[in-house]
Amino acid sequence: MDPVIIVGAGPVGLALALALARHEVPTVVLDEGAGVCSEGPRSVVLTEQTTGFLTRLGYQRAGSDAAHWDAFTVFRRRSEVLRLPLSGISHLPQHRLHRGLRDAATATPLIQLTPHTRLVELEQDGDGVSVRTQHTQNGSSTWWRGSHLVGCDGARSAVRKLLRIRFPGRPAVDRHAVATLRVDLPFPGEARLHREPPWRGDREASARPLPDGLWRLDWRLPPGRPAPETPVDPHATWPGIVTGDTLLARVRSTLTGWCGELPEFELLAAADHTAQQRLAARFRIGRCFLAGDAAHLHGALGMQNLADGLRDVDNLSWRLALAWHLPTDPGSGSQLLDGYESERRGAVGARLRAVDQSMPLLRPLRGWAQTRRSLLTGSFRKHAPLLTDGQLGTGRFGGAPAYPEAPSGVPGRVPPQRGPKGTALTEQLPPTAPGVLAPDVPVITTEGTPDHLHARLGAGFLLLLVAPGATVWSSRHWLSAGLMPRLTALAASLPIPAEVLVTDQYPAADPHTVLLIRPDGHVVGTTHGAEPDTLHALAQHARGGPAPAPITSPDLGGS
Repeated sequence: MDPVIIVGAGPVGLALALALARHEVPTVVLDEGAGVCSEGPRSVVLTEQTTGFLTRLGYQRAGSDAAHWDAFTVFRRRSEVLRLPLSGISHLPQHRLHRGLRDAATATPLIQLTPHTRLVELEQDGDGVSVRTQHTQNGSSTWWRGSHLVGCDGARSAVRKLLRIRFPGRPAVDRHAVATLRVDLPFPGEARLHREPPWRGDREASARPLPDGLWRLDWRLPPGRPAPETPVDPHATWPGIVTGDTLLARVRSTLTGWCGELPEFELLAAADHTAQQRLAARFRIGRCFLAGDAAHLHGALGMQNLADGLRDVDNLSWRLALAWHLPTDPGSGSQLLDGYESERRGAVGARLRAVDQSMPLLRPLRGWAQTRRSLLTGSFRKHAPLLTDGQLGTGRFGGAPAYPEAPSGVPGRVPPQRGPKGTALTEQLPPTAPGVLAPDVPVITTEGTPDHLHARLGAGFLLLLVAPGATVWSSRHWLSAGLMPRLTALAASLPIPAEVLVTDQYPAADPHTVLLIRPDGHVVGTTHGAEPDTLHALAQHARGGPAPAPITSPDLGGS
C-alpha cells in the first residue's frame, strides 16, 4: 500500500511521521525547507502527558533537554497574587524539540524526509492521493502517490489552500514582544507573570526559565503590526514598535525591577509576535487532513498551540493506521476518519470559545479608570488562576480534553459539552466515562512486567482489567486463572489490535471492570468482566461503527 504523505516537517509533521511509524505505517515527509532548525525565541511548555508522548515517539531527551519549573507566580504591581507549586511542567526552546524529533525521524526507516520540496498540485480519488511538488532549488517537478495526505504545513498551509478550506477567525488577539536572554534572576526555576509592574508603562511582563541559564521574557504590547522574528544585534532596529532601543530599554527596566539593580545579561533573540484565533472550517476532505497550525491557531492568554497540534497527531495517527492496515467497509472507515475532525475541531473550538468568554475578564477593554477599579476590587485576584491555565497547559485553556460523542453525520459539529462555559475537560468527568483521558495508573503486563498505563499507549488498543490484589499476589498465579485466560483469548478475537493489562485499582471502577482504551489514551467504554458481545461492540464502535447499547446488568464473568 502507498505511504501516507505528510506536508510540512515542523514538530507536528515529524511527530505524526513518528507516530505512524509506531503503527508500522510508512510516510513521505515533504519539507519545503532545507531541514535546518534555526534558533529563535520560540519555546514550548511541556506537561507530563506531552513529555510522555514525545518520549514514546522516540524523542528520548524530551525531559533532559528542558528546564523544569518549581512554581508559577502571578504578581500585580508589588504584590504576589497567586503562587502555584509545580511538578511535571518543563520548558524548552522549540528548535531543540524540532531537532530532537528530526533526529528520531532520520533514524526511522519507515520515514522518508524530502527537503527543498514545495507542494504545487493535489488530486485525490477513491484509492489515494496524488501530489505534484517542485524542487525549490532546481525547479524540477515530481509526482508522489500516497494512501492519505496530512497538511502539517503551518498557518499559510498550501494543503489548506489547495483544498479550498476556509480559515476564519481573528487576526490579532494578543501581541507580545518576546526575547531570549542569558541572565541570572533571583527566582531560579520559577515562572512569573507580572501584571502592571511598577516600572515603565508595561501592561504585563513574564519570565519563564529555559535550560542552560536562559530565560524567555514576554511583554504584552498594544495592538499593531508585528515585526518578523530577528536575530539580535544590540545596535539594530526592528520595524514596528519593537526597535533595538525600545526593546533594550524594556529589558533593562524589567530586569532592574525584578533584581533591584541591572544584572549582566546577553540578549540572544527577539521577536514581535501577534496571537491569532483561527479555526479551519474542515479538518478533513476525503483522504486529506489538516493538523497543527494548518488547522487552528490560538495563542492568546499564553495558550500552547503546539500542544494541541500534538494532540491532533495522537488522535489522527491511530485512525490512519487502522484505515491503512485493516480492511473496513466504506461506512465504518469513513466514520472512523470523520471522528478526527469531530473530536479535534470540537475540542479546539471549545478552547477558542473559552478564551473569548474570559478575555473581557483578563484583558479589560473599558477605560483605564474603570479597569483600575475592577482590579482594585479584587476581580483580578479572583480570575488570576485563569492566567495560569494556558501558560501551564491546564484547565479550560490547556488541559486534556474529553471527547464526548459527536452527532453522527455532522463532521466537525461541536457536541454538547458537560464542563463549565462550553468546555469538556478530563478532570471534570469520571475516569470511566467514554472519551476521557485515562489516568496513568500502574499496570502489569501479561508477561508479569510492571509498567505504567501511559507508557503502553501509542501502539494499539488496551484492555485494562481492574483486579484488586494484583500487586500483592505473584503474577504467575493469577495470570493463568480467573478472568485472564478468557480476556486474553477475547483480545485476540477483537477486530482491532489490543493488549491486555491488569491494574490493582482504577479510580471510580469496581473490581473486575474491563476498560477498552484507545491508542491515544482516551476511554472507549467499560464492561463488567470479559463480556464478549459488549467488548466486540465497543471495538466496532472504536472503528467507526455505532455506539453499543448501554449495559443494564453486570456480568462478572468469573473471579
